[in-house]
Amino acid sequence: MTTLASGTDTLTRDALTVLQPGFTGTTAPDWLLRRLGEGLASVGLFGRNIASPDQLAALTAQLRAECDDVLVAIDEEGGDVTRLEVRSGSSFPGNHALGAVDDVELTHQVAHELGRRLAACGVNLNWAPSADVNSDPRNPVIGVRSFGADTGLAARHTAAYVTGLQSAGVAACTKHFPGHGDTAVDSHHALPRIDVRAEVLAERELTPFRAAIAAGTRAVMSAHILVPALDPDRPATLSRRILTGLLRDELGYDGLIVTDGMEMRAIAGTYGIERGSVLAIAAGADAICVGGGLADDATVLRLRDALVAAVRAGELPEARLAEAADRVRALARWAGTAGRPAESTHGTEIGLHAARRALTVTAAPGLGGPDTFKPLTEPPYVAALTPVANIAVGDETPWGVAAELVHLLPGTVTGSFSAGDGPEAEAGERAGRAALEAAGPRRIVAVVRDEHRHPWMASALDTLLAARPDTVVVEMGVPQAVPRGALHIATHGAARVCGRAAAEVIAGVTGR
Repeated sequence: MTTLASGTDTLTRDALTVLQPGFTGTTAPDWLLRRLGEGLASVGLFGRNIASPDQLAALTAQLRAECDDVLVAIDEEGGDVTRLEVRSGSSFPGNHALGAVDDVELTHQVAHELGRRLAACGVNLNWAPSADVNSDPRNPVIGVRSFGADTGLAARHTAAYVTGLQSAGVAACTKHFPGHGDTAVDSHHALPRIDVRAEVLAERELTPFRAAIAAGTRAVMSAHILVPALDPDRPATLSRRILTGLLRDELGYDGLIVTDGMEMRAIAGTYGIERGSVLAIAAGADAICVGGGLADDATVLRLRDALVAAVRAGELPEARLAEAADRVRALARWAGTAGRPAESTHGTEIGLHAARRALTVTAAPGLGGPDTFKPLTEPPYVAALTPVANIAVGDETPWGVAAELVHLLPGTVTGSFSAGDGPEAEAGERAGRAALEAAGPRRIVAVVRDEHRHPWMASALDTLLAARPDTVVVEMGVPQAVPRGALHIATHGAARVCGRAAAEVIAGVTGR
């Protein structure tokens, strides 16, 4: 076995190269810099690592001072899932809003501008877009992260997003293969299962991934889901049948395969992250994403040593590990030579423009349509009916319309209401009564997120609308429930710009 000048043998170096760890803090810790010198080739960033664009640029420069071709990855989908703007909300609508507009050139432009901002901060790999077809409306983890429930729509917008992002010099990582849309379980908590025939999967789930591959996606992220029609025993991330047999051999994909976070319970709770990482590389994955919850040197060393031990024990072919490490380095080389557009070609307002176009506005019967709705002139009471946060989104990112309405209608007041304890219908009725009491004589703007998935939320709206039929309802999730309220605005996502677009309609501000 060759020993490198750094003193790290080839096997150990390859084991480090395939890891994509996270860390805590807004500067790189000493242990991370040390591992970069020993062969670590990728780093994952999260909201906890970002305070401002300037700080992020300084952080990525610090990493590159140690390893000039390091892959710096981030989970920046825009819309509900943002790391660049985790404390303010995104300047870009997410996939569902773009799918609602269904203008592939707009999707390309939004992805290009998002990629341009990432590249300017030194980020060169984005764990996006989500190519999942949101075929199960109960889905608790995908939802507005999907372009929609229509396969063809999801495919054409996935391709447009990939080309737009990569035209800015940032590698796209299309996820979550072979498709996480037809699930009612969040893989952060448990192992989801998709029980459909292989023919359905081929026609529905796989179509957007075929489009992404044809568009040249540089990376694909695996899903921690069990798909018995493809492999009855192992989840996709650990399945050679799925990653090598299907993705590589059948679909002809030759780029980087990245796992979803290995600390997610779907893997960690069943296999453990060390065993899971070995199985993932053996199955055909090239990079192990870890660090959303586990972000320290001890975790990196545990995974490195597990891979090395598996090779020495004959459980993982050394050639497979070397192949995986080579793919990581190949993507790093591409990222190092890709162009970096210095200026925006679509304008910095492209995100707000897209959010405005994504709105669906429905007026109650008898009002003559949304164009005759009389905008609010007095500051309202905004009742946010707040569900438990999706882990992928995080609960630190603000959402809603109140902050935007305050600018347009100074004096706007807001309150947040949730299910609390007890039966959901009763909890919803209590939340509705509490909102009515808090609002007093003010006009009410009720803000919901996936009303169709939360019976308590529907019950709260029943209570509000029975007492105050002039209530304006803003749906910031998937608009699956029947529109109701004096005015119903579906934003198709909860990004800051989606809230701004809805607030403009409520206040009658011309911006569209």
